[in-house]
Amino acid sequence: MHSISLPSKPPSSPHPILNLAFRIFFSAAAVFAVVIMTAWAFIFTGYGKIDASILTPFYWHGHEMIFGYALAVVAGFLLTAVKTWTGQRMPYGYRLLGIFLCWLLARLGWLAFGFGIDFGGAIGSQVWLTAALIFDGLFMVTMAGAIFRAVLAVKQYKQLGILAKLALLTLANGLCYLGILKGDMNLSGIGIYLGFYLIIGLVLTIGRRVVPFFIERGLSPDLPVPITVKNSRWQDITSLLLFLAFFLIDVFYPNPYLLTIAALGVGLVNFKRLLGWYHPNIWQKPLLWSLFLAFFGICISFFLFTLQPWLGFNHSLAVHALAISGVGMMTVAMMARVALGHTGRSIHNPPRAVSIMFLLIILVFVSRALLPIVDSSHYLWWVMIAQAGWIGCFVLFCSYYLPILSKPRPDGLFG
Repeated sequence: MHSISLPSKPPSSPHPILNLAFRIFFSAAAVFAVVIMTAWAFIFTGYGKIDASILTPFYWHGHEMIFGYALAVVAGFLLTAVKTWTGQRMPYGYRLLGIFLCWLLARLGWLAFGFGIDFGGAIGSQVWLTAALIFDGLFMVTMAGAIFRAVLAVKQYKQLGILAKLALLTLANGLCYLGILKGDMNLSGIGIYLGFYLIIGLVLTIGRRVVPFFIERGLSPDLPVPITVKNSRWQDITSLLLFLAFFLIDVFYPNPYLLTIAALGVGLVNFKRLLGWYHPNIWQKPLLWSLFLAFFGICISFFLFTLQPWLGFNHSLAVHALAISGVGMMTVAMMARVALGHTGRSIHNPPRAVSIMFLLIILVFVSRALLPIVDSSHYLWWVMIAQAGWIGCFVLFCSYYLPILSKPRPDGLFG
């Protein structure tokens, strides 16, 4: 007799926001971006109560922008994209909710530490950071574990570079916490910078894949002949090697000559790559010119690293340029596009406010990274304008995209 294969039960979740990871993590990242920058504005102007003997306010800010905001976007993107790459079912429903709650509880611990909510002196700070350590560890293990299982199940070894970066991000976060536990601020700083450059490495790796794809998909329907943007294997390899050299030099051996050579190399290779992706029609599509300008901002940032040792402006300006372009601008542009495509909505008709969102994040880049170089006397004003621009950008994102991310697909499909 022939056996009859019954159809498998279709997936379901208690709420559409738990259907796929990008929904809940993009929503949370956008809300958190508003909360954490508002908190930083208060702490930066002296209203926080961070125990600076445990961690400086600047490292608190850096940790939460990297391991809080950026990693939420990375988790949402990868836990969704890996399903497409491998065909494997990724966490959804209550399992996805469990991963998310680990991220959320860690963030609450860091916020409580930032505002000095305590039970009596340093004891309160240690309690919040210990709780954050536990939940951050659970988040990293469960998030990365789901990705590892899916990739290795289908032996898709071309993704090993991404897997390695996730493993190193877990190590970097662990180094930051180890520095806190040992009272070694330098070790915490190394963990934060290592995490930051690993995020930039992920952005360069994933951006190399998706930006050309988005440009081709976004422009081809409007053209008589579909376009194919230029890519080069040697550019990929050269960019990877030069970036590896750059971040090792900047973190562990900040020699000005070596840093200049490595940063200039990364900037030039990626600028050449960007020219191969250019098409004049991108300026008609906010979801495309935003990605293009984000990558252009990354190139400018590496040129700032090239000039910094010789012009004498603060190293943190180059770091913020790279953070705002490579993390802020790129993630906003990516989330705005992915949120539409993966909820069954047209990528050719984004919300009208997206252009304002992108212009605000560009303002953040200019105000926080460029204007202090030419006018350091108004540094505090430039920082405050950048903070306001960042908050405004993500308030707009929340206003227009949270309803999209929290509602079922118009076509009725699960996703």
